[in-house]
Amino acid sequence: MTRRGFIKGLLGVILAGFFAATYGFFIEPALRLRVKRWRIKRDDWTAPPLRIALLADLHAGKPFPDLSRMRQVVTRTNALDADLVLLLGDYAAGHAFTSEPVDIAELAPVLADLKAKHGVFAILGNHDWWDDPEAQRRRAGPNIFAQTLETNGIPVFSNQVRKIEGAGVWLAGLEDQLAFRRKGGGFEGLHDLEGTLSQLADDGAPVVMMAHEPDIFVNVPDRVALTVSGHTHGGQVRVFGYSPRVPSRFGNRFAYGHVREEGRDLVVAGGIGCSILPVRFGVVPEITVVEISGTDKGTA
Repeated sequence: MTRRGFIKGLLGVILAGFFAATYGFFIEPALRLRVKRWRIKRDDWTAPPLRIALLADLHAGKPFPDLSRMRQVVTRTNALDADLVLLLGDYAAGHAFTSEPVDIAELAPVLADLKAKHGVFAILGNHDWWDDPEAQRRRAGPNIFAQTLETNGIPVFSNQVRKIEGAGVWLAGLEDQLAFRRKGGGFEGLHDLEGTLSQLADDGAPVVMMAHEPDIFVNVPDRVALTVSGHTHGGQVRVFGYSPRVPSRFGNRFAYGHVREEGRDLVVAGGIGCSILPVRFGVVPEITVVEISGTDKGTA
């Protein structure tokens, strides 16, 4: 290789690195926003077809995603004409590089503008518990994020269910699985899967369950037609369908997208914001849409 060739190659590597850094640390997380659709058909789906918009891991804070970005997300979501809008937790900023957090008191009124035919509902994520010092001290609620969302007209489920009569489905919301930090390391959850599902009536209506972390999916029974989760940010960095780091004990198994195991369906939303580092690469911030319906064998 000639000296000129070596210099050209080195310059190319430097420019490629600069572009990758600019894209991952600014263009993708701050400027891009997509709608990602998943279509699911189930033999046991007895309700009418349902369009669900999922918003996960907003992690609102400056420089991004700020309130202006949140308003953009709300406008795009409303344009989808969803039957349900489900907020899957982690409203709080999630990394140390946030120049100014967006308080939930500022964010909740923006989210209150979300609209859906059968309603807007929410659960909490781990950061929403971690960023409430008083709740951490008590190791119990009430939680400031839940209270503020409720005050702004958005019901927050904590190991609760509700029959969405117009949609013909049960909606369940599991409390967070990593809610409290343990002094010696590790986490303690507030989730109660068995207690939550015990509230369901045996009426044959399908069940959609919100669970911030997807790991619970391995324990979800057949009674639940669809589990929807966030938390992973799709791995936040994803190349050729693989993420080097996924905040799940199952790694890439539940990192992102539609997962079907033993006839059970899970959708892990890619989310909007960032945690640990303000970077997204190969996981464009997204509004996730799940369209679920019956098959020809079903009765829907």
